[in-house]
Amino acid sequence: MTVNEQTLTRLATELGEQLLAAKAQVTTAESCTGGGIAEAITRVPGSSAWFEAGFVTYSNKQKSRQLEVPESLFTTVGAVSQEVVEAMVRGAQANSGARFAVAVSGVAGPDGGTPQKPVGTVWLAWGDGEQLFSVRRQFSGDRGEVRRQTVEAALAGLLRLLAQENPSPG
Repeated sequence: MTVNEQTLTRLATELGEQLLAAKAQVTTAESCTGGGIAEAITRVPGSSAWFEAGFVTYSNKQKSRQLEVPESLFTTVGAVSQEVVEAMVRGAQANSGARFAVAVSGVAGPDGGTPQKPVGTVWLAWGDGEQLFSVRRQFSGDRGEVRRQTVEAALAGLLRLLAQENPSPG
């Protein structure tokens, strides 16, 4: 699936409108997208009113240091896991003060895949301060396409969460 930048900007704009209406802020905790979710959000004029912080924690060390992800998770379940993205959401909320959060960790490729976690495997998690949702997705395409699909899924999930729906696709 090809995701274009206009789609991401439209989703981010809609997210901003919804967050302003809710008088709430969002934070991002990103690994495989390398800040792509925050970039899509901050291309929207006025996003400083509703975007609190973006954490780009590419290494496990930084996931632990910046987001308080327990180091033991990396050896027991790996960085690309439900447990890690859920911990990333909680850490991003705690360290930013934002009510809403999204976290992503995955294998964008072209290398790094395993039979259990092939290239395109991404875990996403969303939180609203009370509830926490997560889902494993399998995206296709090259590295850029996997990353763009992840950004799209993250933003669309935040919109569903703001609408008081389950943000997990499918």
